[in-house]
Amino acid sequence: MSKLMEGSQAVAKVVNLCEPAVVSAYPITPQTHIVEDLAKYKADGKAKYEYIRAESEFAAASVVLGASATGVRTYTATSSQGLLLMTEVLFNIAGMRLPVVLTCANRAVSAPISIWNDQQDAMTVRDSGWIMFFAEDNQEAVDLHPIAYKVSEATRLPVMVNMDGFILTHTYEPIDLPSEAQLKKFLPKYQPEKGQFLDVHDPKSLGCFATPDDYMEIRRDLFDDMKSSEKIIKQEFSNYKKIFKRGSNGLTEYYGHKKADMVFVAMGSVVGTVKEAVDELNDQGLKCGVLKLKVFRPFPVQEVVSKLSGVKKVAVLEKAVSIGAEGVLAGEVKACLNSPKQKIQSFIVGLGGRDVTRKNIKSLYKKIQQKNNKTVFSG
Repeated sequence: MSKLMEGSQAVAKVVNLCEPAVVSAYPITPQTHIVEDLAKYKADGKAKYEYIRAESEFAAASVVLGASATGVRTYTATSSQGLLLMTEVLFNIAGMRLPVVLTCANRAVSAPISIWNDQQDAMTVRDSGWIMFFAEDNQEAVDLHPIAYKVSEATRLPVMVNMDGFILTHTYEPIDLPSEAQLKKFLPKYQPEKGQFLDVHDPKSLGCFATPDDYMEIRRDLFDDMKSSEKIIKQEFSNYKKIFKRGSNGLTEYYGHKKADMVFVAMGSVVGTVKEAVDELNDQGLKCGVLKLKVFRPFPVQEVVSKLSGVKKVAVLEKAVSIGAEGVLAGEVKACLNSPKQKIQSFIVGLGGRDVTRKNIKSLYKKIQQKNNKTVFSG
């Protein structure tokens, strides 16, 4: 049964249902409501986890690293500069193969200071070794958290669930929360294998010194396991769908004309607006679609190739930019598709919370028809 609630409130509720043993965070807009609610659950006796108030995001990430290393389920959340302050620890968590789950309430980065939404924070740490999910709406944000724990514990890779700040975190939507019984059926208690965590009765080291003879092989293992995690992610999407009757099996979702001449590619909450624009364009007799990426890492190469091969024009919309290059997502898409008959163009939208409207998106249909293939800042 659906209940109207704020996105942050819904995420806090589902995280509590996932039964982490340790929660640690530092408040930063627009993530704050999530950890406020988790702190309140603990204070009101409605949660079993240890809640640790950290003095910074770096400390919060360090706390969940240490807790995860002891073999328990952990959780943290952050945003923007907070995520960047965690960067060193994010690399350590991934390199130590610790199954930590983090919610990133995506927000612009400084300078100048902006508290509004874009996805430059997550894109900055895309190479840290974390699996990265992106939610289109608050229901998907809720559903991705139990899946994140299941995938993380199966792969021994940390998972970052991205939800657009304010647009999702502070928006009220009807949410169907999983029941405790349903969730336990999907996500059993965490039981790490012996040797994967610190034990005073069986001493070992995690993330210790590596010589040049070993370092490259260790990083290659991380690379290979990230690539192979795609199969596990698909399986858990499918398992979740069987129990809760929602979601999809793939790392991407396609919407629109079955034989589109032009396809938008996007991630996060902007996808909903793009779908509406696509409907209006198709009503005009044009053949358009949108490919939504639910998973950015591992990058779904095969699905992107399968769904975009043969499409004449691909407009990649994203709320992030690689300064001196183009949109980050555009670069990834271009690396997959190398047909000279295709035009793939990078469109930067919504930076610093700029509105992305249907009118704006429809104008990009006209722009991609032009011969110019330069990166376009639109809006």
